[in-house]
Amino acid sequence: MESIKIATAQFENKSNDKAYNLSVIDQLSQQAAQQGAKVVCFHECSITGYTFARHLSKEQLLQVSEVFPDGESVQRLIQIAKKNNIAILAGLFEKDKEDKIYKGYVCVDGNGLIAKYRKLHPFINPNITPGSEYCVFDLYGWKCGILICYDNNVIENVRATSLLGADIIFMPHVTMCTPSTRPGAGFVDPKLWENREADPTSLRLEFDGMKGRDWLMKWLPARAYDNAIYAIFSNPIGMDDDQLKNGCSMIVDPFGDIIAECRTLGNEVVTAVCTPEKLKDAGGYRYKNARRVDLYKEIISLPHKPEQKVAWLTGEE
Repeated sequence: MESIKIATAQFENKSNDKAYNLSVIDQLSQQAAQQGAKVVCFHECSITGYTFARHLSKEQLLQVSEVFPDGESVQRLIQIAKKNNIAILAGLFEKDKEDKIYKGYVCVDGNGLIAKYRKLHPFINPNITPGSEYCVFDLYGWKCGILICYDNNVIENVRATSLLGADIIFMPHVTMCTPSTRPGAGFVDPKLWENREADPTSLRLEFDGMKGRDWLMKWLPARAYDNAIYAIFSNPIGMDDDQLKNGCSMIVDPFGDIIAECRTLGNEVVTAVCTPEKLKDAGGYRYKNARRVDLYKEIISLPHKPEQKVAWLTGEE
């Protein structure tokens, strides 16, 4: 296994404007390839937009959704990958032949579909069906996995994907800057985004504080460190429907160190080199090998009723 340069991107998507979003994905993919990256990762629902979907009926959501991989957007993504000679990961709503709707995510290159994944813990719209399996696949000699947004907050998902062999986990998100029971959480005023050129400091204080990056730093490096993986985090920046997002797309190595991060208050792509040596040098490699499954395998599998409440969707405090 040889070292590989990977890119992660952030951009301001437009709701239900696939043509525009794909055009930005094309531009940023070209930039990533020019920087030497073999792979570039975009955020959850980067092709369709995300937050607007909370208002859609099932019929409307079906109109937005596409069949994988034959749908127009995935085919266009394959063309973009071929044009720029780079593998691309991006997301949109998927539908199957029975009109079930999923929060989908794909990895493609110029030859076609490499892998697809369905979010295990969707919540933006009650008409979305949860995925039912993990995704681990080969990419340029590396074992890779995908977990979307909330999937990464359930720590067993990251560990399971790692135990299935993934050394790199792509973690596309639309997150931060929303209310929750967590102290310091909340929306960021869209006016700060509109005034970002004149007053970047006020916006950056909100983006980097407990509403945003400070919260991310509580858990994202730990996922990479505990599992000895490269975590490729992607997140939009700017307005997503009526909500402001703060970007901070980054690459975290198996030591839990940030080795690349988008810091521009706008569209950006950054790259980092992933080296195989870190996978075994990191503490998480030893911790996984030191596990005593006999102590807790029955505890972990105890039956329970899954519960997922998201404060800014339910209106609950």
